[in-house]
Amino acid sequence: MSTAFEPITIGRYTARNRVVMAPMTRNRAYGPGASPTRLMATYYAQRADAGLIITESTQPSPIGQGFPNTPGLHSAEQVEAWRRVTAGVHERNGLIFAQLMHAGRVGHPSLHGGTLTPVGPSPVKAAGTVFTMDGPQEFVTPRALDRVGIRETIEDFASAARNAIEAGFDGVELHAGSGFLLHQFLSTNANQRDDEWGGSARGRGRFSVEVARAVADAVGADRVGLRIWPSHVYNDIVEDGHHDTYLALLDALNPLGLAYLHIAEGPDTELTHRLRERWTGTLILNPYTPGAFTGPESLKLIDSGAADLISYASLFMANPDLPRRLRAGGPFNTPDFSRAYGGDHKGYTDYPPLPGP
Repeated sequence: MSTAFEPITIGRYTARNRVVMAPMTRNRAYGPGASPTRLMATYYAQRADAGLIITESTQPSPIGQGFPNTPGLHSAEQVEAWRRVTAGVHERNGLIFAQLMHAGRVGHPSLHGGTLTPVGPSPVKAAGTVFTMDGPQEFVTPRALDRVGIRETIEDFASAARNAIEAGFDGVELHAGSGFLLHQFLSTNANQRDDEWGGSARGRGRFSVEVARAVADAVGADRVGLRIWPSHVYNDIVEDGHHDTYLALLDALNPLGLAYLHIAEGPDTELTHRLRERWTGTLILNPYTPGAFTGPESLKLIDSGAADLISYASLFMANPDLPRRLRAGGPFNTPDFSRAYGGDHKGYTDYPPLPGP
């Protein structure tokens, strides 16, 4: 288990340990124009002992927003506000990447005053509801992106990545899971295209690859990670033949030389092993732990070579000094999920660290 607390190279950087703070949406971007607040800066600075912090999902454009009070990286106002966050982490010698997430078809017009319709790979409405300021609302039928819209969306990601570097981030993670836009293109129910952006495993993966390529060109491949969540059904995702999809995706991504691949593992752990063998770079794993939090035992996956780093969500929410607690074997604060989304400092920045130096 000692290897989990040794340095490791992530792209152009050296992380102090192999414990990663996973991205967690907290819905507290109350600043003007969906910008982060000083409270958010405190939250991230508290967790700067992580080998790498990956921020909550951050929209690269207004239409990319999927939930209330989530931050963006598409305006000068947002860039300036994020500087407080990155400065606080860097003052504690931390490493922080911004996760860029476009909600695609699972956004809602109410987030934009009813003036914008969510977009997707095809005009296929997702089953279910989305949380809005007016309570749960049914998903709407998205506007299918045409070829021009696809290229504009790719440039939105590249522009947001440039903004992230300007705001002081060390890099960006592209979110290709959780049923959001990149994942929608990878799926076989949301993506019903028969052009070069769909129709086959390679075609469905093309959007993720082209976004990664554009962002790598914009800020450097060694500052770019990608997160996937294979065969996960969140937000009404279906992925027929998902082994073929993700193996083809990695074959196309490997030549780009990205900083890392981040796998949020589902029940198909066999695929994780195949992806580990296929991926030529650094691998972050959020392991499949049904009915439980990812705990200290998951660090053994680093010793075994199954992963290079392990990401933690729930435990990092409640334990700002999580690497120290993992090294000691606990004890661990219990997350208060009733305060996970929205609210003030309670259940956000008031979790106590271990006493002592």
